[in-house]
Formats: sequence, C-alpha cells, structure tokens
Amino acid sequence: MAWQNWSGSVTAEPQQIVSPSSESELSEIVRRAVKDEQTIRVVGTGHSFVPLCATDGLLLSLDNLQGVVALDESRGVGTIWAGSKLHQLGEPLLEAGLALENMGDIDRQSLAGAIGTGTHGTGPTLGNMSTQVVGLHIITATGDIIEISTTNDPERIHAARVSLGALGIVSRVTLRLLPAYRLHERTWVEPFDKCFARRDELIAATRHFEFFWSPRDDACACKALHPTEKESHELEGKREAVPGRLERYVQEARIDFSHRIFPSERNRLFNEMEFAIPEAAGPACMQDIRRLMLERFPDVTWPVEYRTLGGDETWLSPAYQRDAVTISIHQAADLPYNEFFAAAEEVFRAYEGRPHWGKLHAQSPAELAALYPRWEAFQKVCQALDPQGCFLNDYLREIFAVNP
Repeated sequence: MAWQNWSGSVTAEPQQIVSPSSESELSEIVRRAVKDEQTIRVVGTGHSFVPLCATDGLLLSLDNLQGVVALDESRGVGTIWAGSKLHQLGEPLLEAGLALENMGDIDRQSLAGAIGTGTHGTGPTLGNMSTQVVGLHIITATGDIIEISTTNDPERIHAARVSLGALGIVSRVTLRLLPAYRLHERTWVEPFDKCFARRDELIAATRHFEFFWSPRDDACACKALHPTEKESHELEGKREAVPGRLERYVQEARIDFSHRIFPSERNRLFNEMEFAIPEAAGPACMQDIRRLMLERFPDVTWPVEYRTLGGDETWLSPAYQRDAVTISIHQAADLPYNEFFAAAEEVFRAYEGRPHWGKLHAQSPAELAALYPRWEAFQKVCQALDPQGCFLNDYLREIFAVNP
C-alpha cells in the first residue's frame, strides 16, 4: 500500500491506511495498533516536505473527522475536528460572525497538521497558527482521550501546540477566534533595493506584509494586507502589467473576508526549506541568501519568500521567545535541490535559524537541542504520554535521538 506526499519527496508503504469516523473508533484502533507493536502516524494532505507522516505501520487519516464541533460566539472560541482542512473553516466561521486570527498562504492543510508543525502567515505581532490554540483533545498510546488546555494544563499546552504528532493523535482543536473581518489586499512589484530599503516602513504600515524576491529579475512582488471596513465594490484601480516570473503574484486590489484573501493557489509542485531567523538578523540573512543565489546558483529561478512572525511560548515553535523573520527557498519538484539547499542551510545556521518542522532541513539532534531551550522538557512530555514511542517513526526517532 503506497503513499507519497504532495511534492513526491517522501514515499512510504504502510501496512494499513485507516480512516476512523469517531473518537471512540480512533481510540480502539490505537489500542489494537499498540498491541500489535505498529508505529502509528497521522496523515493530512501531505504538505510536509519531510517524512513526518511516513511509516511502515499504521497510517491514520482523519478525513472522516472534519467540521465544526461547537462555536461560542460570546467567548470567541470554537472547537473543530482535527481532520478539517483549513479551506473548510472560513465559511462556517463567517456564518457565526467569527474568523481565524491569521493563517498562511496555503489553505489545503489539515488543521492538526498546520498547528502541529507551526505553520504561519505573516505579521510582526502575530504568532504561528498554534498560538490560536487554547485546547486539544489527544488520544494517547493507551487509547485514552485526554484534554490539554490553557486552563487545565497550562504547562503541557506549550508542548502540545507544536508537537509533530509525537504526543498522540490530536482529534479536536479549540481555537481562540476573532470577530469576522475584511482585508484589503494590495500587490505590486518593485526593485529589490527599493523594497528592502523600506521594508520596515511597509511592515509597520500593515497588519500583514511579505515579499517574494525573484533572482531572475532582482525584483520583489510585494503583498500587503490590512483590515478595512470597506466593501469590495469601493475599490478603484487596475492590475499593473508585470513581466516575467512575478506576474502570478500580482493582481487587482481586492477586499474580502480574511479567509478569502489569505490563501493563494499553488499549481506547480515544489520542494521548500524555511528557517526562522531572529528578527534583528533577518535582513542580513536575506542579503546573504540573495548573494548566494546570484553568485553560486544563478540557475535557481524560484522566488524567495520573506515574512515576519511574532514570538510565543510554545516549546517547539521556531519563534519560541523571540520575534522572527522567516525566509523560505524553493525549487521545482522535478529539479535537483540538495546542493542549493545545503548551501543555504549553512547561511541559516550562521544566523541561529530554526527550521520549519514541515520543510526540508538537515539539523542534527544536538543542533536542535541547542536551538530549542525546552527541547528536553518536550521529550519528557513525550515519554510520559507515549513511553514506548508508538507515535515515533524513524524520522522522529532520528531527530529526537531516540533508540529504536
């Protein structure tokens, strides 16, 4: 039974792929798999570029556990089935007058996968998606369903938000939500030097700002989103003409509800590496990446994405206790990337970058332990909830330095 991720960079042959329809069924499946000494992993849409989901044991899909469980408009919280895809949440939340605080520019991922890997959008005061989590239902290796929340377990919630699926199976997620809001999106292209010189101004002027630098054009496609009370019919202006590779990033200005503005299409398959750099060092790191690509890898034409990320207290968050700049590099899925990514990773290492958990990197257990101050504390929570390592596949055992 073969499985592969979205880009084709990871393949696996699990003994079984199972899609339970309830938490009780999920618990029973876990108990049987543990008894049979199977490694258990959960798969969403396979948007991770590393082998987080790969297993030769039991691969669980939560596609039958989707949708809204309950919404409390007065408190601004909602409980969602963990298998829900991000693109399925916007309209039901809007009907209740609610919205996610922030999200990335891809909305195909499952909710549990997005929060469990620290997926994020952009904004200097906004954390990754896991910072919106106030509670989780987790099926442990005993098959028990436990709740970890900010109120009943304020210590372990910092481990459970970004857990890589190592603590157990997240079945429900309770999120802190905002009143529904509209965003005004503006996109444009300008030379790299101009964009980079005024990046702080652009970041400060909008709730969300990011740019994609194209090495072929040495220009940036800029994207700014800001809350507005206006409606779409009040917009004026036309889409500017954009030559070359950046054309797909620029469109007419738009106003719409946030969940309709955040995502963008990803029609071409690619592989990706991303590191979160301490905020103050982000600009210098970006300049070094730019120099590396122009001088050593001029054939790489995929744009580099530059975003901001607010710090948080989640133990395995790449923004743990520090504001960050995230820099993402890409290469087409059908083209070689190892040499380029390895060279870029040396640049990221020099700036004490922390890797995105769903994207390619080659950090050793010792390096990760040095980057994450609560690394050992997280592993103690893992050992307490899963002493036999039933949820650890070969990849997680490698990065956590756990013996088979």
